[in-house]
Amino acid sequence: MKNIPTAPLSPSIAHRYLQHSPLAPLYDKVMEGKRLSFADGLTLWESDDLNGIGALANIVRETKNGNNTYYVRNQHINYTNVCNKGCKFCSFYAQKDGPAPYTMTMDDVRTKLERTRHIPVTEIHMVAGIHPKLPYSYYLELLDTVKTTRPEAHIKSFTMVELLQIQKLAKKPMTEVLLELKAHGLSSLPGGGAEILTDRVHDAIFERKETAAEWLETAKTAHRVGLHTNATMLYGHIETLEERVIHMMKLREAQDETGGFLTFIPLAFSSKGTKLSHLPPTTGVLDLKAVAIGRLMLDNFPHIKAFWMMITPPVAQAAQWYGADDIDGTIVEYVITHEISDENTSQNLTQQQLVQMIVEAGRDPVERDPLYNVIERDDSRRLLDAPAHRPALPLPMAV
Repeated sequence: MKNIPTAPLSPSIAHRYLQHSPLAPLYDKVMEGKRLSFADGLTLWESDDLNGIGALANIVRETKNGNNTYYVRNQHINYTNVCNKGCKFCSFYAQKDGPAPYTMTMDDVRTKLERTRHIPVTEIHMVAGIHPKLPYSYYLELLDTVKTTRPEAHIKSFTMVELLQIQKLAKKPMTEVLLELKAHGLSSLPGGGAEILTDRVHDAIFERKETAAEWLETAKTAHRVGLHTNATMLYGHIETLEERVIHMMKLREAQDETGGFLTFIPLAFSSKGTKLSHLPPTTGVLDLKAVAIGRLMLDNFPHIKAFWMMITPPVAQAAQWYGADDIDGTIVEYVITHEISDENTSQNLTQQQLVQMIVEAGRDPVERDPLYNVIERDDSRRLLDAPAHRPALPLPMAV
């Protein structure tokens, strides 16, 4: 269990504290609406002032999204764990002394979706390994199966790495492939596979995967055909502080160009069962810094997500005061994270549990769809109308 770091500065003293702290030059930039530079990003990563960084990120967060914390009712389908990339940071893919290989049939997918028919699901989220032998038709059938089984759900599927594999199979331009996938029900894309967008890290731990330039160009192509995407950053392995900033700046530049990214999602590296198992887990402090610095550097991203399954629910709650305005969702059976984390990790939360988490953190729960349209439901209203303890967060800190 990760310890929850010291509570952030209260809004009543945050501005005064920041004006007289070593972060004052960055505070001035943020208040003047100026963009933070590479040097500023490095200053943030090198700083030990977690509360100051959090307070600064919270100013931006509340300017963009007020007191709202968004969540979604989603179901995950990881349709195969067969993968030819062999990334050193991954324990999900089938390998000797690891998970047994599987590939879901359309009947398997249909059964999994029917099993949750009684649950209101807004998003079907599908990602998987890069299976070298699946035909192009498999991916079209996969979308068709989901669309016919849960026609009301938004399909968010395929990382940029998966798309590049699908394009190879289709032997068509990426734009044409994306339009065809859209015609079969694809509505948006997740942001996985970015890892760290530098050649050094790529060559060291995921050399068989596409390059940073290819990942970014695929995302921008998706944006140009009207598909929104997210973007991730895998941190806590071999990357340097400078490389974290480079990663964020590359995402920011791409967003300047297309405006198609919705959410930045920092992903905490878990070394269990990987070829990097000698590395320690991330700490709550690092998790909160990743969220907060992401909020400060990615000024053109509408949302920052604290993925509760990766960083634990308590840290995700605290992150709502360190720049995050999204906590993800109910997540019915997310195999990838479950394979690489503690075997006792919960794979889902109920809507009531999510709402209670958000309320306990002192934020206002807002159910959304994958495009951040607000969803009004009777059961959501009942949960919000129910009496709940709302602690006085954030707690003030002596300065």
